Amino acid sequence: MDIDLQQVAAIITANIISTTKAVLTVDEAARYMGIAKSTLYKMMMRREIPYSKPNGKVCFFDRQELEAWLMSNRVATADEIRDKAQAYCAHTRTLTNKKGGAI
Repeated sequence: MDIDLQQVAAIITANIISTTKAVLTVDEAARYMGIAKSTLYKMMMRREIPYSKPNGKVCFFDRQELEAWLMSNRVATADEIRDKAQAYCAHTRTLTNKKGGAI
């Protein structure tokens, strides 16, 4: 029972540290993002994710840059796509009417 409580305490402490620190290690960044370390290393090798390597060996991640990267390339909702399509169609009809063409 004591071991389980110690493990839970360690996990909670690690989560608190990784969500309050400005600069994260590879382990912390992978945990923060919810991905495997190997996946993170692959992304680093492909230069898909921002990171720093100040001493040429150890890699660090800016938590705010990670958050911005995670939230990039947002996928629009079906409602947003429909609204954009309706706006495009309305604009196209307006342009066609101004040119004197048929609808």
